[in-house]
Amino acid sequence: MSPAARIPRRRRITAALAVAACSTSASPAPVGGGASSGGGAGTAVDAATSPTFGMVLTGPTGMTLYTHAGDSATSSTCTGACATAWPPLTATGQPTAGTGVTGQLGTLTRADGTVQVTYAGLPLYYWQGDKKAGDVTGDGVEGFAVATVGGAGSAPQASPAAPSPSSGGKPGY
Repeated sequence: MSPAARIPRRRRITAALAVAACSTSASPAPVGGGASSGGGAGTAVDAATSPTFGMVLTGPTGMTLYTHAGDSATSSTCTGACATAWPPLTATGQPTAGTGVTGQLGTLTRADGTVQVTYAGLPLYYWQGDKKAGDVTGDGVEGFAVATVGGAGSAPQASPAAPSPSSGGKPGY
């Protein structure tokens, strides 16, 4: 009798489901804005209230989203080391707006081929310095600003002291 035949059928199914759940190929959602941006098909962009900024945009895990002063509706200038510090919110399908999100969501294709979520034509990013939902520690850092619902709040400003975003594979941050 084989070892598998000695295990009751119910336990074999439960074990198979547990293994399948642990071996998914989807990118993990960011926790504290880590290197993974955690997008998936139908990536949800939500809104949360910030005492400083009003209604801010958040990713699927509630982490604050940011925009960059150097970006346009068709391109992201944050690559290399910049994208490590500021992981882009990515998706494999059309993003969806959660409760309280007004304005246009869309996507653009980054130089590396990944698809980044945009809001009002601007690419969205996490900040590695944010450790929990509600943190807004990246506002004003390296030309980034908190992304707010309706575009209200501070607009991202390029900082003369901030290094240029990377290009050509050379880190700029």
